[in-house]
Amino acid sequence: MSTTTIPPVTAELEWNLPSRGQVAMYSLITAEAAIFTIFVVAYLFYMGKSLSGPMPSEVLTPPILYAVCLLSSSLTIHFAGKNLRDGNVRRFGAWWLLTIALGAIFLYGTASEWHRLIYKDGLTITTNLFGTTYYSLVGLHGFHVVMGLLGLTTVMVFTIFGMVQREHAERIDVLSLYWHFVDAVWVVVFTVVYVIGR
Repeated sequence: MSTTTIPPVTAELEWNLPSRGQVAMYSLITAEAAIFTIFVVAYLFYMGKSLSGPMPSEVLTPPILYAVCLLSSSLTIHFAGKNLRDGNVRRFGAWWLLTIALGAIFLYGTASEWHRLIYKDGLTITTNLFGTTYYSLVGLHGFHVVMGLLGLTTVMVFTIFGMVQREHAERIDVLSLYWHFVDAVWVVVFTVVYVIGR
């Protein structure tokens, strides 16, 4: 009768705690995703229930160019972080600045759409259910873009003054998570408002 012996495990399993910044950001994203879910569900629930115009099909045109700008900023912020991890602060700054510019272009698109809707088409937040849910959902997203741009701009100022170095890459990655979240939410908002809701 043979006996089988199990060799002793020599390598220790190593387990590292996740970064506090990432845990905090994922927690924030989870909470914000819940809020966006409520607003999206409200938009879908009240869709088509406005008794008076204007209706979405009459006034909404998909802001494709501005959507492309915002979604492209996820790539630029990724390249920025990669360059910082590689130690190339100058290229990081260039990609970071491009991310800010793309986000600002998107905000300009939202502002110009709202200006047209309010002053040309007469759609305000109090006009009808569509106006209330539209401005609430798109405005919530716009607010998050503004907050993200404030964070990105703060980092850009620190970069200009030479205060961002390779060792700050992990913090930059945490802020990048927020920006990726804002972009991902826009895919949902765009689909709900400009595709399904029209």
